[in-house]
Amino acid sequence: MSQRIVSFVMSGGVGSRLWPLSREDNPKQFHDLSGDGSMLAKTLRRLAARPEGETPIFLIASERHAERVHVDLAGLDLAGGGPLFEPTGRNTAAAVALASLRTLSEFGDELVLVVPSDHEISTARQFWQSIEAGAEAASAGRLVVFGIKPTQPETGYGYIEVAADGDGVFDVSRFVEKPDLATAQAYLDAGSFYWNTGIFLFRAGAMRDAFAAFEPNIWQATQAAYHAATSDLSGLYMPLELYSEIPSTSIDYAIMERAKDIAMVPAGFRWNDLGSWQSLLDVGPSDKDGNVIFGDVVAIDCENSYIRGDGRLLSAIGMKDVAIVSTADATFVAPVSHSQHVKKIVEQLEKSGRLETRFTPAHDRVIESGAWRRRVRHWLFEETLPLWSTIGVDERHGGFHEALGFDAAPLMKPKRMRTQARQVYAFAVAKERGWDGPADRLIAHGIDFMAGRGRTGKGGWVRTLNIDGSVADPVEDAYDHSCVLLALAHAHMAGHPDALRLGEETFAFLDAHLEDSRMTGFLETSHGAGKRRSNPHMHLLEAFLAWHKATGERAYLRRAARVIDLFRSHFFDAESWTLGEYFDDSWKPVAGEKGAWTEPGHHFEWASLLVDFAARSGQAELTGFARKLYASAVANGLNRATGLAYGAVSRQGLPLDRVSRSWPQAEAVKAAIALDGSGGPDLKPEIEARVGRLFRWHIDPAPLGLWIDRIDERGRSLASDVPASIFYHLVYALTQYLDGTAEKE
Repeated sequence: MSQRIVSFVMSGGVGSRLWPLSREDNPKQFHDLSGDGSMLAKTLRRLAARPEGETPIFLIASERHAERVHVDLAGLDLAGGGPLFEPTGRNTAAAVALASLRTLSEFGDELVLVVPSDHEISTARQFWQSIEAGAEAASAGRLVVFGIKPTQPETGYGYIEVAADGDGVFDVSRFVEKPDLATAQAYLDAGSFYWNTGIFLFRAGAMRDAFAAFEPNIWQATQAAYHAATSDLSGLYMPLELYSEIPSTSIDYAIMERAKDIAMVPAGFRWNDLGSWQSLLDVGPSDKDGNVIFGDVVAIDCENSYIRGDGRLLSAIGMKDVAIVSTADATFVAPVSHSQHVKKIVEQLEKSGRLETRFTPAHDRVIESGAWRRRVRHWLFEETLPLWSTIGVDERHGGFHEALGFDAAPLMKPKRMRTQARQVYAFAVAKERGWDGPADRLIAHGIDFMAGRGRTGKGGWVRTLNIDGSVADPVEDAYDHSCVLLALAHAHMAGHPDALRLGEETFAFLDAHLEDSRMTGFLETSHGAGKRRSNPHMHLLEAFLAWHKATGERAYLRRAARVIDLFRSHFFDAESWTLGEYFDDSWKPVAGEKGAWTEPGHHFEWASLLVDFAARSGQAELTGFARKLYASAVANGLNRATGLAYGAVSRQGLPLDRVSRSWPQAEAVKAAIALDGSGGPDLKPEIEARVGRLFRWHIDPAPLGLWIDRIDERGRSLASDVPASIFYHLVYALTQYLDGTAEKE
């Protein structure tokens, strides 16, 4: 009876050599490249087709791809296996250690087979014959690899040099990196070199011993994460705080290049790692002229070319030995012989924060700029502003109601200062954009209530008022003061006679009571209590830029520059392109989940503000930061079912708050508008898509003039009321959309 082999599929790569098709959010293992299922699904089917012997099949994949994984697993019998989800990528050494640990804990010291998820192996029977040929050596405690006899001087593969042949199993002399062309030719001529398939067979205990000898830190850290994992019907989930502690390195560097007595079995199956467009041309179904063509393509007088159109019609004439790959937002053209150098393109795009490396656009993108213009204008000026300028106003006690019910009736809730200020701001912006309603009266009504009831003895503003205008919470909060300053700037631009004086008084309070004495940003409150947060600083930046616009005085731009310095030095993480939210007193991320907490909505807001500041200050390099924030928010922060931004995700893109609120979707519109025309890609289709999703999920299902603020991950409403604090997000985003699109009425 054949020995049990526990199989593990590694599915964590990005596949950047197949850009623009393969991207961070949709890597090549999930693509159907030859018409018979995704690479991952084909790999799983091949493992399940072992002719004899028990083969539990496990999958090691990124947790952020969990939904895609479950689609490919549907209907497959994994023989007792299942997915193991990594919360963050830690390279192949961690994956192999995890495979060994799982096998030891569930099956004992059995044979372990580790294979990549994205290689083309079309001969399943020969594949298993080769694996079985290595089983005896693996059972004896040797680490076994599988090599392919080279057929040409390939520079895209690693090589294995072998020595003595022992009955079909060779002793490995050394592993060598991807060579240059001359070295690859020398390897081919020598006859003792094989391409490294990256497939491993070993006893779980033997690999444990190898880690103990060469990389005990990797084994111990992986073991700690594995033992702390949680499990449910969908798979095993490792905790982020422990898994991220595993040193990140490849299994080749960690073990294979250092271990002794490694065996190699010559592979008797057809193999291609599909690592370039050349490789897809080699294995794809070709026409009589040697072309491999996918999609809506017209090719005339073309030869030996890979031509793929994913979306619009692609036409080519007279092309020979080229790769042409066109997606909804990018096109790649190169001689097939140079196509593996596409990574150079990806690297250049990454440096400038281009969205096209990380995010795959939806196929239903609206190309026509201004397609939503008529609907937006009607909702804003005919439905929403009339409602909130009447029912939303508290004519009895002053100020504005904090929320309305879905019957449009006011809800009797305490009035936050930030909400009062935001309503003033929204009506001022509406006036600037030509609204013919009673903006001046509403601005004055709001400011009279705020200044008459909400000032503190030190010249600041209280946090919350009761319905009747009495003080409910007297704390002087930096966030509220940012909203007050923003409102007063726009009220001043709208002609309010007292806004400038109130603004100057507020700045004096800010400097005296909220500025950190160490000149490192601002305190949360005048008492200095609470964690430090980036969010109040973002809103203060917004207010400083508004006052610069209102007065033209560069002093406000200097204030803004100090917040930008904090952004550069502490808030922005250059490796993950994310923005931290919670910090300690020395501006280090706080411990635990909050330290990894990022909000896509705030990424969008910062992106808009960075573009604005870059234009005013001449610091053009900040636009690159803005693109990176937008790209990471779109690539890692969206619910794929609805296309809406989550409330929060980790720096690795794992959802922490799965609720989608309305304001991040509005801020996504603003960010796309700000970045469009800033030297990057044409984002007009992106703008239309963002506006479309805002209406599809948040606005159209609600009664006239209202919106659904909270939506769960399946698209169902969680809202019980309509918060007024969202009004300013919608007004400003949609008026910017109207400003930036051509007339379509």
